[in-house]
Amino acid sequence: MSVVHRARRARRAPLRVVLATLVAACLAALTVAPAHAAAFRFWGFYQLTNGAWTFAQKGSDQTVPKDGSVDGWRFAVADEASTRFPRAVLTFDQICATTPAETGKKRVGVVVDFGRPADSADNATPPQPKAVCAVVATDATSTAVLAAAGEVRTEKGLVCGVAGYPAKECGAPVKSVSPEAKAADQPVTIAAPAATPSATPTAGDTNAGAATTAASSGTNAAAYVVAALVLLALIAYVLFRSRSRARRDA
Repeated sequence: MSVVHRARRARRAPLRVVLATLVAACLAALTVAPAHAAAFRFWGFYQLTNGAWTFAQKGSDQTVPKDGSVDGWRFAVADEASTRFPRAVLTFDQICATTPAETGKKRVGVVVDFGRPADSADNATPPQPKAVCAVVATDATSTAVLAAAGEVRTEKGLVCGVAGYPAKECGAPVKSVSPEAKAADQPVTIAAPAATPSATPTAGDTNAGAATTAASSGTNAAAYVVAALVLLALIAYVLFRSRSRARRDA
């Protein structure tokens, strides 16, 4: 190997080390970013499946529940690593036993859990959980079903409040989750409702199930995009420098 060739390799070696270090840093950022996703205080949307709550696969404005099904709502502080289900399970028969069926309409049970004081913004005592049998049009969405439990407040496509709770905030980020909010849920008792009048669908048919996903997914997606752009810029810069040096050495 000639002396000139060795000198060229010596000058390029540090550049390769820098590139390897930067790539490792970007990969680390992509790995770590989701773990630091913020928690949010929001209404979660669930469905009763085989006697247990499951997270709804679509938003409430895109979900048309069948006659005899049960929707669930829970207000709580949660992030991607935790799920706060309604703290009680009531079957359709328990919720709608006293509500007669109506021709041309469907009956859907809905359980609304307003959460714990630790889930609220100011540690206030929330309303008591309740269950309602909604009698709605056959094509009514889960948002229309929720209206049977009280007025639904919406903002930018999200369910923000149910029956006046909470009064103001909507999917607010939570920088620091208190130990009380992290604590495991304790089961509660929800009384079966009396006969319930038909619910009138509201104009604010909105998607509450996307509140967790959109907020936390948006945070994670932004982290990935930024890290990827930085990585591409660094690679382009290194290639440009390498070609420039190669032309000078030629």
